[in-house]
Amino acid sequence: KIAMPYVNIRVAGTLTREQKKQIAAEFTDTLERIAKKPKSYTYICFDELPDENWAVAGNLLDGTD
Repeated sequence: KIAMPYVNIRVAGTLTREQKKQIAAEFTDTLERIAKKPKSYTYICFDELPDENWAVAGNLLDGTD
């Protein structure tokens, strides 16, 4: 029985469709090569969040503080 990999990628801001395509291909290839998971079993989800929803060192990334 093969467990299906699920990868959730969260980023501040947005990615282009091409960037998502390339990232998905890289993660899928890595899981196939290292974990021996068939490509058809790998699910990837992209969460694009506004900078105002991210903080580093107590400061929001949108820079309005």
